[in-house]
Amino acid sequence: MKTLLKLSQIVTMDARRRVIAGGGLVVSGNVIESVLSANELRDLRFDGEVIEAGALVAIPGFIQTHIHLCQTLFRGLADDLELLDWLKLRIMPYEAAHTAQSLRASAMIGIAELLRSGTTTIMDMGTVHHEEEIIRAVAETGVRAFVGKAMMDVNELHPPLRESTKDAIRTTREYAEHAHGLANGRIRYAVAPRFILSCTDALMEEAYEMTQSFPGMLFHTHAAENKHEMTAVRSRCGMDNVEYFDRINILHQNTCLAHCIWLNDREVDLMAERDAKVLHCPSSNLKLGSGVARIPLLRAKGVTVSLGADGAPCNNTLNIFEEMRLAALIQKPGHGPTAMDAQSVFEMATLGGAATLGISNEVGSLEPGMKADLVLLDLNKAWNPYSPQSDSELYSSIVYSCSPENVDSVMVDGRWVFRGSQHLGIDEHKIVESAKNELRLLLPRVSG
Repeated sequence: MKTLLKLSQIVTMDARRRVIAGGGLVVSGNVIESVLSANELRDLRFDGEVIEAGALVAIPGFIQTHIHLCQTLFRGLADDLELLDWLKLRIMPYEAAHTAQSLRASAMIGIAELLRSGTTTIMDMGTVHHEEEIIRAVAETGVRAFVGKAMMDVNELHPPLRESTKDAIRTTREYAEHAHGLANGRIRYAVAPRFILSCTDALMEEAYEMTQSFPGMLFHTHAAENKHEMTAVRSRCGMDNVEYFDRINILHQNTCLAHCIWLNDREVDLMAERDAKVLHCPSSNLKLGSGVARIPLLRAKGVTVSLGADGAPCNNTLNIFEEMRLAALIQKPGHGPTAMDAQSVFEMATLGGAATLGISNEVGSLEPGMKADLVLLDLNKAWNPYSPQSDSELYSSIVYSCSPENVDSVMVDGRWVFRGSQHLGIDEHKIVESAKNELRLLLPRVSG
């Protein structure tokens, strides 16, 4: 079955960054067969489904490279704390109280929010137990994802949420063997040691070594997020986060580091030299009071930077539009109003995410041969500028003015998962009620 979408504009994000007015997209199966100009569309003889979407703008699906679906259930329950207290007093006790049922509810409601706001691909870090429920939720809902259970063989913040090095490696390998390449490649695995303070050297090294056994597998962890964390890391390792990763030889092109706020100058250079990736989470960094990452410097050095909302309890929303807007705005007081312009930020949310995940040949742009992961935006809203007259004005409208309310439809892997502002395949009312019920049951299980 082929589908022709006739559109107001197509933001291709191809090498020439073409924005096509009045053109069309032909989707065949799960790939984009052709991208048509207005003239080509007029001359086209097409035998298939035709969707008249002439009031809508097509963009590549957004890619969020740092998410914690296991935490969505805890939104609003861990506010106004700094990182280590946030983990010790709230998040780790909550995660330890998860059952398979509550973790599934948390994942489902998170995915529903992500799809509703135009995110088609994520990299998720789970918790220690029941990772199979996140994998199942991802498979059922149709989102594209790199998944991975959190690995912790040290835990002074909440000792019940830890496991032996042997068990962490064994279960991770079992999940990876099951999930890496699942759903025709839509689901892949990223090993996920949580952060330096929760992992021995042996766990970090063995986790990275595992990535060499699975083509395209990623190494996903946190780094240099918080000043108190930095002090503890220096005390244990005698050096900073990225310097430590380099010393134990796990800083490479498939190394994905969330936050990277407090990198020293040598570490910035190491990130560039090793082609390691930065997962920028501006709303989380602001809400936890962690700081502002030096994104303009990292990008100037050639480091690939992408965006992520992190977990819902440290920003209260998984909204990629908020991450884009904040990624631009927080740099302007220090670097001037032209720093982090709208197009650059939009690139981070699409092409940057694809490059980070090593799937630039599949997603991140709307081009022939790419996977049909796309979002249709309705820019005819009161809060959008009227009829942007240039490409830069279009990017500005999306980055500075849009919200999830602008998202009309979402396609992942050639399948509509959200259409006409409604979920397809997800009963949103049902999963909201399930989440409320599972949270009610979970809270009495929480131990300090």
